[in-house]
Amino acid sequence: MFEVLVYLYENYWRPDACPEPRQLSRKLSAVGFEADEIHDALRWLDGLAHSAEACTGTPVPGSMRIYTEAESETLGEASIGFIAFLESAGVLPAPMREMVIDRAMAVGSGPMDLDDLKVIVLMVFWSLGEEPDALILDELFVDAEDRLIH
Repeated sequence: MFEVLVYLYENYWRPDACPEPRQLSRKLSAVGFEADEIHDALRWLDGLAHSAEACTGTPVPGSMRIYTEAESETLGEASIGFIAFLESAGVLPAPMREMVIDRAMAVGSGPMDLDDLKVIVLMVFWSLGEEPDALILDELFVDAEDRLIH
């Protein structure tokens, strides 16, 4: 499923640039994705669209997010730490954080691979029509061992 999501991010500037689901499914199949991957991705994207519609509210300064036991098990320590990093960097406001958590929980298996969480974060930005800044894009795409230290 995550490969399909990355493909959509790379080939469609915004969600509204995607064809309707039936045509998109045919295009994805023609590119070589399996039917079950396509179905899972389209179902997940539908949930993302609903989550984006509900993404309202302003962050409360000094507020703290407490993860439920189910969220902690599904996300895992690395993913929770990465979400905290993005929040502390000021690039993931609380409503977007909740979208990320919601979509990670929709995947349902844990602990979540950090690379999969990064795809979810990227898709949340994409669904809202926002482009993360260059440093965050670097954090989302480049593996730590591939970074050059100057």
